[in-house]
Amino acid sequence: MEKYKEGWQGFLELCLATENPKKLSTLFDLMLTPEEKENLAMRYLIVQELLSQKKTQRDIAADLHVSIAKITRGSNEIKRMDAEFIEYLKKLLY
Repeated sequence: MEKYKEGWQGFLELCLATENPKKLSTLFDLMLTPEEKENLAMRYLIVQELLSQKKTQRDIAADLHVSIAKITRGSNEIKRMDAEFIEYLKKLLY
């Protein structure tokens, strides 16, 4: 578990140090499979929709063509987040 934490921290620092969007995309091409990138992109869209609070979870699932379970998982993760962080995310997303 310690190696995982060390690796995750190293990956985060590498991402932060890669300030150029094109290079960051290339880094993600190296580190993530196409499926992982697709899942990450979809999670971003789910979180964005959930935070906007403009649609029901069922509508989000239908619009994004994902299961309601994926929306519920995203919603549950948001509920675990600190309110201050949620506001920070909203400022970044909107």
